[in-house]
Amino acid sequence: MRMKTFAATLSAVAIMSTASMAGGLDDLPQSIRDVYKMVDTQIPVGASPLIDFKAKKSPPWKIGYASTYAGNTWQATALDEIVNRLAPQAKEAGLVSDLVVTQADFKDAVQIQQMRQMVDDGVDAIIICCSNVTAFNPTIEYAWSKGVPVFAYSGYTTSPYSINVAANHMQGGFDMATWLAGEMGGKGNLVLVSGVPGTASSDAFDAGAKKALEAFPDIKIIGEVAGKWTDQVAQTELQKFLAVNPTQIDGVLTQAAQENGVLNAMLQSGRPMVPITLGGEASAACYWRKNPDWISKSFHIWPPAREMDQVWDVMLRTLGGEGPKVQSMLRPVLPYTIDDVKAALPEDCDLNSTGWIQPTAEAWWPNDVAKEFFANPK
Repeated sequence: MRMKTFAATLSAVAIMSTASMAGGLDDLPQSIRDVYKMVDTQIPVGASPLIDFKAKKSPPWKIGYASTYAGNTWQATALDEIVNRLAPQAKEAGLVSDLVVTQADFKDAVQIQQMRQMVDDGVDAIIICCSNVTAFNPTIEYAWSKGVPVFAYSGYTTSPYSINVAANHMQGGFDMATWLAGEMGGKGNLVLVSGVPGTASSDAFDAGAKKALEAFPDIKIIGEVAGKWTDQVAQTELQKFLAVNPTQIDGVLTQAAQENGVLNAMLQSGRPMVPITLGGEASAACYWRKNPDWISKSFHIWPPAREMDQVWDVMLRTLGGEGPKVQSMLRPVLPYTIDDVKAALPEDCDLNSTGWIQPTAEAWWPNDVAKEFFANPK
């Protein structure tokens, strides 16, 4: 992976001040606007053109889910949520007639073709995941021209015609890096394991993390690798880095869906264990369960089922004419502790689990918060 300088990254993904927030955010309560104090400047936060959207027809609706990738535990958990819980419940309620699922293996051209095919086949809405910020914009506009809204989750697009639903990934990177710096005592060498460079959430997270580390001049990022949000890839890439860089490492800052690979790379290297950021994988949390003094805290930024629950709710509300006020609906980062891990995992937990520790649906997307994002909540 070609390393980026902080200045180059920050020029593309920068801090947004409260004063620059305009449009739809002005209609939100201050407690929600506070979540937007630090965001990627590319995230559209103006008033949504879908505020007056009316579905092409009454329910039941046909829904498309154009997934970017299907090869990690995060995507498997999100897919299970939409296929085996959300869609069946909506069908039983008479809201959804069919769910069409595709995956593109990180190939933008393939995903674009799949989305256009969904539109041509008569879907009423499309959900996309983990997207490039601009690549899908013409397709999203094409869908809009046919009366089909697009909902991007766990990432965002810059199209004015999509609704973006995610955690504030930049704030997440900032919070995780600040915490890790504290665990390292404010000094030492750090390795950054990015997700998929070029995708919205990965780049925003890294920019937030580097912004936080400006306050810790005695911490040095000695290497960056791309884990591709996949444990096996993250483990291999970090192992290759460790093999050729004997320099002492004092902490590893990684995004979610790859922390178990990072953990295994450190364990197999024979080096002393260091603080590693965790984002919810049950396998890595199990190591923490068995070593409770290892770290002091973790963070929910990408809870897969909860993010799917959120985008599904936003989609159904929009199709139902509730009128989304803003283009991007962001959620705050939720810390969790060893007590939460102990409550979720037994003492004999599986170090190779493919499951996730996640907040409750009400904690992630409470109804009293959700309704504030809509002009006509029901």
